[in-house]
Amino acid sequence: MSTVLTPPPAADEQPRPSMLAPLRHRPFRFLIAGRTTTMLGNAVAPIALSFAVLDLTGSLRDLGLVVGARSLANVVFILFGGVIADRLPRHLVMVGASALAGATQAAVAVSVLTGTATIPLLMGLSVVNGIAAAVAFPAISAIMPQTVPAGVLQQANAINRFAWNSAMILGASLGGLLVATAGPGWGLAIDAGTFLLAGVLFALVRVPKTGAPAAERPGIFAEMRLGWSAFISRTWLWAVVAGFCVINAALSGSVTVLGPAVADASFGRATWGLILAVETAGMLVGALVAMRVRVGRLLFYGVLWCLGDALLVLALGLTTQVFVLLLAGFAVGFALEQFTVAWDTTMQEHVPSEMLARVYSYDMLGSILAVPIGQVAAGPLAEHFGLHRTLVGASILMAVATLAMLLSRDVRHLRHAL
Repeated sequence: MSTVLTPPPAADEQPRPSMLAPLRHRPFRFLIAGRTTTMLGNAVAPIALSFAVLDLTGSLRDLGLVVGARSLANVVFILFGGVIADRLPRHLVMVGASALAGATQAAVAVSVLTGTATIPLLMGLSVVNGIAAAVAFPAISAIMPQTVPAGVLQQANAINRFAWNSAMILGASLGGLLVATAGPGWGLAIDAGTFLLAGVLFALVRVPKTGAPAAERPGIFAEMRLGWSAFISRTWLWAVVAGFCVINAALSGSVTVLGPAVADASFGRATWGLILAVETAGMLVGALVAMRVRVGRLLFYGVLWCLGDALLVLALGLTTQVFVLLLAGFAVGFALEQFTVAWDTTMQEHVPSEMLARVYSYDMLGSILAVPIGQVAAGPLAEHFGLHRTLVGASILMAVATLAMLLSRDVRHLRHAL
């Protein structure tokens, strides 16, 4: 009696992993719980901080300085954060960074609630908070492929984004409500509490170690150079990061500085929180779609969607009709999520795990390098050219940057392991 062996299905016919398969893994569950908790508070914090500064001085320049100080600290310290996350246990790096971030947000909340806040104080605390974020971001991003098997990595990234965005919906809505009723200080206090709780959850993440023992590793600057070599040798990587250097500068200046000014002059603070919440709802739906996407050129698919990122900025420049702004916010959220899941999955597939945090740190550095410039410059540009003209110009700049990324052959043709 002979046995007939059925050949395995072709690559594009492989059975699709279950959408919830990553949740079977304990480290992934604690990682998602910690990230979601952090984002709940972080969705409240930008709204609360923006209006706290506007209540304090009413100056767009001051608001740009406060939010720009945090971004500048990110730029200065992000490469050190990448090295630290590749040298030390990543979950412990996340615990320490969460504790520091929680302490700084608690100090901001106390100063706002007691009426002792000043612009220099808020800028100083924002710098410390930015340092904590610079240490945490590479570790949080690089630890993901250590928590699940490679075959469900795309689903894990999509679940991460789904949970993240669910928290943002609740947080943005809560932020607008708190600012309109209780005041900005209470929103900042909630953010502090979520950081501390997230630190506890991150402490429960247990993953295998990566890379060589610390005693056998080169110095910090030598490790930075190795990370740079891994980054610059991948054209698709630096081309996209360069594009997002421009996109994020225009987007952050528009949303964190000019958006609140449009809200105060027209539809109000609570509605601004609602618009941001609807944008996050678009991300939520986008994550569900991205979870099921099966395309051979996943990076090209994601970058193509970036053309939609400018819609909310453009809408703010052209109209104050709330319904139009809600639609634009939803569309931007959906488009952004297609890119984010595609980008994270591509990075995790094509960069070695022991180098991933450092490469992520260069990704983040390039992506946020011009953010402080965009945030600080937004107010003066709006005062010179007009608020609405500045917003329209920012949207055009974002669209041009996206088209520039698509000119790269590597971006268009890099293959995804289906």
